[in-house]
Parts: sequence; structure tokens; C-alpha cells
Amino acid sequence: MSILLRPSIEADIPAITAIYADAVVHGTASFELVPPTEAEMARRRAALVEADFPYLVAERDGAVQGYAYAGAYRPRPAYRSTVEDSIYVAPDAQGSGVGRLLLRRLIDEAEARDFRLMVAVIGDAESHGSIGLHRSLGFEMVGTLPGIGYKHGRWLASVLMQRRLGPGMATPPTRA
Repeated sequence: MSILLRPSIEADIPAITAIYADAVVHGTASFELVPPTEAEMARRRAALVEADFPYLVAERDGAVQGYAYAGAYRPRPAYRSTVEDSIYVAPDAQGSGVGRLLLRRLIDEAEARDFRLMVAVIGDAESHGSIGLHRSLGFEMVGTLPGIGYKHGRWLASVLMQRRLGPGMATPPTRA
């Protein structure tokens, strides 16, 4: 069966929480050290959805295979047209194209909301899959922050990438 991309709903929270918990415990995509509870993940999702940021899931055969969302890059008003993307894929779905589908749709959803720039803060310079995925969808490397985090017994670098959305910087933002 094919993959269905759709807006997330509250009923997705248990699956989203489990996917994220695996990333926190075993990976370096997130610099959190303790997985958040379902209640906390629901709170985070609700805040993004209420602020009109896209929050998507990829579903196959009724099971959530991954999720992605865009959120404010920074809270100050001058950043209002810039979003940061987050993509997490279930361990058994990694490498299957789910991340690519989610990021492509996330870009489309952000452009439809007239965001002008998407930033990827990739939580490990060794995350070649994530770096390659972003590069393949038009993101450019803009910097690396070496040794910015310490997790799993090693210092980690964050990789910064960005992609223009819609008209980019050609016109003033329309978001209030």
C-alpha cells in the first residue's frame, strides 16, 4: 500500500511520541536526553498547529511511519517569515523514502503559508542521510557549529542548511 501524507491529528500522538523517543534515546537528530511524555508531545504539537505551522504525518497501512513539522526559527518578530523543519521517521521505515515525502510536502505547506526561508538544524555532522536529503531538495549548506552538544559520550556538531521558499527575499514578507 502507498504512503498517505496528511495533517497530524491528536490521535497520532502515541505514535509520534514513540518515534521521537527512539530518536532521543538512540540518535543524535535531537539533542534532548530524556524522551518527552505523550502529554508534552501533545502540548508541543497543539502549540504549533494553533500558530498555523504545518505538522504532518506519513501513514502506511494505518500506521504512522514518520512525522514532520515546521516551527518558528526564532521567536523575535523579524524572524516571522523563517521556519525550522523537523523530520522524524520510525526506525523500520528509515531509508524507504518517507523522510523525502514528508520534507517535500512540508516545503509545499510552508510556501502555501507564505514563509520565505526554511532552516534545517541537523543535529550531527555525521547525519549524512539527513544532510543529503536536505541538499537534494534545494537546501544549501550555510555553516557548522562544531562541538555544540554532548550526547552518547561524544561532542556533536550541528549542521545549518537553508532553502528559500516561494519568492524568498525578492519581496517583503506578508506574515504579520
